[in-house]
Amino acid sequence: MSSYRLEIITAERKVIETDVESVLLPTTGGRIGIWANHAPLLTSLKIGLVIFGPKQGKKRKAAVAGGFAEMSNNKLTILAGSAELDEEIDILRAKASRERAEQRLRDQQAEWKHTRTRIALEKAINRIHAAADR
Repeated sequence: MSSYRLEIITAERKVIETDVESVLLPTTGGRIGIWANHAPLLTSLKIGLVIFGPKQGKKRKAAVAGGFAEMSNNKLTILAGSAELDEEIDILRAKASRERAEQRLRDQQAEWKHTRTRIALEKAINRIHAAADR
């Protein structure tokens, strides 16, 4: 199986740069798979998991909070608002964030606050899912 380069970057840091055989992306249009020699692509990402690694075998995960992905010349670059590798996630902190967001949703009346809290809840749940298989 052919491999290609994956790079995940945020404004703060380069999260990872590695060779992979496959990547699943959480795009705004649904999940898509990327393999070596994929056609050029530019797509927006939603909050979700980037699952990557060998085509067969153990995959790694990164929790991303939106951004963009570009596939060009056998290199997939992900520019994310935030991104954490599964092994970097503090599961207790993520669960506490989820609980705080759920409580705020029960307490809030203003629609704009409700939307911000739903996004915070979605991010916390995504981080928990990324770290779940450790």
